[in-house]
Amino acid sequence: MKMTRISEHIWSLKTWMVFPITVWLVKEEDGVTLVDAGMPTMAKGISAAIRSLGIGPLKRIVLTHGHSDHVGAIARLLKDWPGVPVYAHRLEIPHTEGQTPYPGRKKAAAYLPRGLAQPLPESADGRLERIGELQPHWTPGHAPGHVVFYHEQDRVLLAGDLFNARKGKLRFPMFTFDKPLALQSSLIVRELAPEHLEVCHGGAVPRPADQLDEYWRANERYAAADGAHPRRN
Repeated sequence: MKMTRISEHIWSLKTWMVFPITVWLVKEEDGVTLVDAGMPTMAKGISAAIRSLGIGPLKRIVLTHGHSDHVGAIARLLKDWPGVPVYAHRLEIPHTEGQTPYPGRKKAAAYLPRGLAQPLPESADGRLERIGELQPHWTPGHAPGHVVFYHEQDRVLLAGDLFNARKGKLRFPMFTFDKPLALQSSLIVRELAPEHLEVCHGGAVPRPADQLDEYWRANERYAAADGAHPRRN
């Protein structure tokens, strides 16, 4: 597994299993936030990386969504770090727990035990609240409860499967159930204007907002019928 420091407070951990799979360590005041948990074989390397950095214990795991390649190491990590809470968007939890199939799939599959994941905290008006130094933003389309996490101080957006990326270019995410909604959700990069974007499957993308118009043109078949950029909620 390859570890790369991508900003003052964030490291990426990447492995290859047919395609690249990336998770992220975020240095917090109280320890480490892990964003996504990859595949089961990544658990040992994740724990070793946390200890080698000397930036404190694992304090929480937050998920961009609950697909199997984003939650696989959790069970083994919780043996090393018992009691660490796991968070996902409330809309994602029934799917990743196997209570209901993901959209587009005929059968439900339990990727996490029931009751393990907690909903990301929300304000009274339903907005996702900051967790550690990360601000979650709901970006559905690839999965019903997909979220991205923005580190404002470092200006880094950890985007999960909102995009794929290749050679610094945004690519449309594979296995996306609602393509128009995923395209709409991509507008978050214009709203936040991060300096650096990370995806699970692919490399880093500098200043992704600069590519957004090109990205929309390349995927215009998924756009609204009038061709306009729909407004984000």
